[in-house]
Amino acid sequence: MDVREVTIPVRNVELVADVVLPPDPVGVVLFAHGSGSSRHSPRNVAVARVLNQRALGTVLVDLLTPAEDAVDSRTAELRFNIELLADRLAAIVDWLGAAEATQGLPIGLFGASTGAAAALVSAAARPRQVSAVVSRGGRPDLARSALAAVRAPTLLLVGGFDDEVIALNEQASSQLPGTVELNVVPGATHLFEEPGTLDRVTAAAGDWFTRHLTR
Repeated sequence: MDVREVTIPVRNVELVADVVLPPDPVGVVLFAHGSGSSRHSPRNVAVARVLNQRALGTVLVDLLTPAEDAVDSRTAELRFNIELLADRLAAIVDWLGAAEATQGLPIGLFGASTGAAAALVSAAARPRQVSAVVSRGGRPDLARSALAAVRAPTLLLVGGFDDEVIALNEQASSQLPGTVELNVVPGATHLFEEPGTLDRVTAAAGDWFTRHLTR
């Protein structure tokens, strides 16, 4: 499937995204990458390809502008600004709801690392628009008080060797009021680099979105 690069106006900036829409998509998934990563993250791209095979559109977006990213590469101050990232994600959710190609499609959010917190805050801010959330190796704890307002079914995927993040996800899952599932992937570290572990992530994410992104 062809990847289309688009520029999305968000507040007072323009953000670049890679969009794939399969024929007759049943939904669309917006990705929020983790700290220090980008829309070209090989792990997120791999997940997106599997979702495309399941008739789901995907939007991989850089939530920082090139100028902001240059500053962040020196200071790391923006990658942890969950409020800023979540606000931009929510604006892109609105854009997807209005764009001709995606209007009316159920929307899911896929967040990795700190991007998972931004995804959950966005889901809390857009309860009618966001139908499902998946977190990969995420820090949902950084969503703080917004967790209690998340209504979208949420899947938390964590590596079995990622002890600290498992504990943080367990705490966050107890604060999510809706449907929530914590899936610990055996033999995986934080980045799911071990053979077969990312395949389990992509399969679980695909199943979750296929189940919950319904018109």
